[in-house]
Amino acid sequence: MPFEAPVTRERLLRRIRAHPLGETPEEMRRAFHDLVVGPATGRMRRQVSVAEDPGGLTVRSVDASGFTAMPRIVWFHGGGYVFGSPETHIRPAIRLAEHHRFTVRLPRYRLAPEHPWPAQRDDAVAEAEAAPAPVILAGDSAGGHLALVTALRMVRAGNAPLALLLFSPNTDRSGLNTGRARMDALDPMVDDAGDRRLARMCFGDMADDHPEVSPVLDDLSLLPPTWIEVGTPEVLHGDAVALHRRATEQGAEVHLHETPGLLHMGQLWQPWWGEATASIDRAAAFALSKAAKRRNEAAA
Repeated sequence: MPFEAPVTRERLLRRIRAHPLGETPEEMRRAFHDLVVGPATGRMRRQVSVAEDPGGLTVRSVDASGFTAMPRIVWFHGGGYVFGSPETHIRPAIRLAEHHRFTVRLPRYRLAPEHPWPAQRDDAVAEAEAAPAPVILAGDSAGGHLALVTALRMVRAGNAPLALLLFSPNTDRSGLNTGRARMDALDPMVDDAGDRRLARMCFGDMADDHPEVSPVLDDLSLLPPTWIEVGTPEVLHGDAVALHRRATEQGAEVHLHETPGLLHMGQLWQPWWGEATASIDRAAAFALSKAAKRRNEAAA
């Protein structure tokens, strides 16, 4: 467990700087796990149950009475499609289950470079379509990209998700985000060159303007109601802004919340960092509003 008490942004930055990712996929996976999960020196007090199976983790509140009609959230973890796991991303799921009574599924999708695209997409679509309807898709960074691509495929198949929750999604490699390089010195979690290196491991020689590489170029009028969280110093800030702008222009319901100082993948630092918890709670409130609207429509 990395922390046992509330932390400041500065303390988070010290921890991030002390855990460089390394060069190889194996080094990245080990370093990211050490950064986020930390040594097993204690346990978080939590009122959730965690069920593990070969396909991932399922997190539920231990007191889910009265919440059987709640939609399931399927959260695709970030990590550039090369690292990350359900275990590194369990804390946002715990918040959603414990405080908002959602059941959250964290799938264990295949990683690059051992499994190039579209293995990740195929795993995600299968997971989302197997979830009880209505389903809410969520994801951070590359996981946000995966949630976005999966949602668009589901809509085209006539099985639209109830909502989409995106945390600093990676949406554009075509050049619409002109601020990637400018943000390099301000973003402690990701830089443009490193992000592009991870993309090559996953997408190979696919064109940057392919709609599955840059889903901001896809038909965004198809999007379900979408909530986006992003920090202003992030390399991917412009990705979120471009997605919001283009989707809104195409008539989709998309909401963007920008938080000064919010770190990329900052949601992983809940419950110790207040900004992380607040970010998850905002997205949860949006999801709850869509679930309530669906229930009201069904009862009418």
